[in-house]
Amino acid sequence: MRRAWRQLTLLSLAELLALSLWFSASAVLPALAREWGLTAAGAAGLTIAVQAGFIVGTLLSALTNLPDVFSARAVMKAGIVLGAATNAALALWVSSLWPALLLRFATGVCLAGAYPPAMKIMSTWFREGRGLAIGILVGALTVGSATPHLVSGVTALPWRETLLIASALAVAGAVVVQLWVTDGPHRFPSARFDIRMAAAVFGERGPRLACLGYLGHMWELYAMWAWIAVFLGASLEARGGGSYAGLNASAATFVVIALGALGCWAGGLASDRWGRTTSTMVAMALSGACAATIGLTFGGPPLVTLLVAIVWGIAIIADSAQFSTAITELSPPAYVGTALTTQTCVGFALTMISIWLVPPLAARAGWQWAFASLTIGPALGVLAMGRLRAVPESMKLAGGRR
Repeated sequence: MRRAWRQLTLLSLAELLALSLWFSASAVLPALAREWGLTAAGAAGLTIAVQAGFIVGTLLSALTNLPDVFSARAVMKAGIVLGAATNAALALWVSSLWPALLLRFATGVCLAGAYPPAMKIMSTWFREGRGLAIGILVGALTVGSATPHLVSGVTALPWRETLLIASALAVAGAVVVQLWVTDGPHRFPSARFDIRMAAAVFGERGPRLACLGYLGHMWELYAMWAWIAVFLGASLEARGGGSYAGLNASAATFVVIALGALGCWAGGLASDRWGRTTSTMVAMALSGACAATIGLTFGGPPLVTLLVAIVWGIAIIADSAQFSTAITELSPPAYVGTALTTQTCVGFALTMISIWLVPPLAARAGWQWAFASLTIGPALGVLAMGRLRAVPESMKLAGGRR
């Protein structure tokens, strides 16, 4: 068990470093908007391009059974290194929107190799406590995603240097995988190439309902992560200035997103102890309530806005790992990597819609109401997980703890 926890620590560190690539451009959007004269659509495009690339990458990976036919560790290393290279290329050579969109898309394709394979590797180390283990892994992903906001918030570095720091961190993550990460004793059976498995794994009721719950979660998650910094900045501006307990909007955004790691840890503990469906339903109910109410704090006392945002940041990610854990327990063992990748692909495809939706809603109805549109996701997610709880397949979850 000591080796398993050592591997969890190393793999989480690698994931934290690698996922700094995801929101590296989003963290420097104000600088890019000034330098390139970006419209709201252009700014949204830089975030959506990563999602689109990730979708294409996960789709290709799922259709080819890549993380099951090949070494998940090798796939992860290659994805991280190539992603770091495309992100660095943007920092070094790009000065306009369209080349930036292409490189952000390529970065998303590469990140498809960094995330789902890591969950499969972690599953080979844990049977008992798998929910907590994958929860900690997703917590590391959360902190990694927030890291560029920290660099932007506490330094005065130009945007190009901020992107290069993200690439350097990702390369360090690949080094960790190369030198120290290995598969565990609970390896999944070898798989043969079968293009039908990308869809077939969800022909069964249990994985399908877990995926529907995940879709509700994803509708909310990345739209919140993509636009919370803009919301916090606009709220201070509407108030006439100020700070969030001494933090500017970028630093406050780091706190809001990074504290989600606590939610991942707590969600993993709760899921292993009280069940996957119970923990995910509670987390989605709480995050949906925050989405519905945070707009009411817009332009108000910054501390109140920050506190609601922190609760939202913790709750919104607390359930994320448990949908993936459920897929590892409900899917055919030989195609767990394919199932995880397919679930991730469909979920991220949905995020493109919700990310795109928020700015026009903010322009028409104001930030007071823009995030309220995200509540439909967790509401439908709760219904899906409630349905999963009622079917016999749910007894496979968490050793019978539904």
